[in-house]
Amino acid sequence: MAEELTRKQFDILEALITAEAPLSQRDLERVTEYSLGTINRTMKELTERGYVASGRLTETGRSALEPYRVKRAVFIAAGFGSRLVPITFNTPKPLVRVKGVRIIDTLLDACVQAGIEEIYIVRGYLGEQFDQLLYKYPMIRFLENPVYNEANNISSALVARYLLAGAYVFEADLVISNPSIIKKYHYTSDFLAIKKDRTDDWCFTVKDGIITEEKVGGLDCWQMVGISYWNEADGAKLSQDIEEVYHSPGGKERYWEQVPLVYKKDRYKVEVCECFDEDIVEIDTFRELKAIDKTYDV
Repeated sequence: MAEELTRKQFDILEALITAEAPLSQRDLERVTEYSLGTINRTMKELTERGYVASGRLTETGRSALEPYRVKRAVFIAAGFGSRLVPITFNTPKPLVRVKGVRIIDTLLDACVQAGIEEIYIVRGYLGEQFDQLLYKYPMIRFLENPVYNEANNISSALVARYLLAGAYVFEADLVISNPSIIKKYHYTSDFLAIKKDRTDDWCFTVKDGIITEEKVGGLDCWQMVGISYWNEADGAKLSQDIEEVYHSPGGKERYWEQVPLVYKKDRYKVEVCECFDEDIVEIDTFRELKAIDKTYDV
């Protein structure tokens, strides 16, 4: 097994493997935001290990990244999407088209681009309609949530709880315009978020890159994006903790991410992974849908 990487070693190897052309140390400074001195020292370490040669990633270096590769993606897609009525009377929210493209396709395409081929969708409301995805994405496997209409999305996480180690978890109502925010490799568990001076939405308080609080609305915080990654250790803990919280008093009313970020947060250190407004949009309401796609404004 490859020797464990430090965070700096991982970040530089990931930058090298992701780049379409060789990167100079100046390029690495810009991409990783590490100082030139740090990059110089880390490149020396990587060269001594045989992970880098003449500034390029070696096959040994590629192998060293493999333990950090995303194994699978799990989509939480069972809900009714009540705020998108009337469109969702006949169509599950993830299958609603925005400018001709199904919402979930933007997420699935990003997974495929990142080389994630093991994909699960937890479905419930009008679940059979998701079969249409198989024409374009034959690798998809479906998980059924029989209680989607009487419990919150923690019930979908419960169905998929044994699949969360080394996995992305997606809310399925997000439109991605920058697929590169979905990464092939992750050093540790993290949650996508957008830095905000102010928001009325779900957001995080962050200290030293670690999420310390989840709340609704705040100043100088990080607006939550419903995409997260869970490493092997945290995924194993989630399989137990989701079940425990679900079966606790009021547990069925919880959102699934409240398990690691609220109710069991002392057991997790979840980093924030920055993205930007132009990378992704969550379509919550029919009004927001009409603002983005004028064909609905009739």
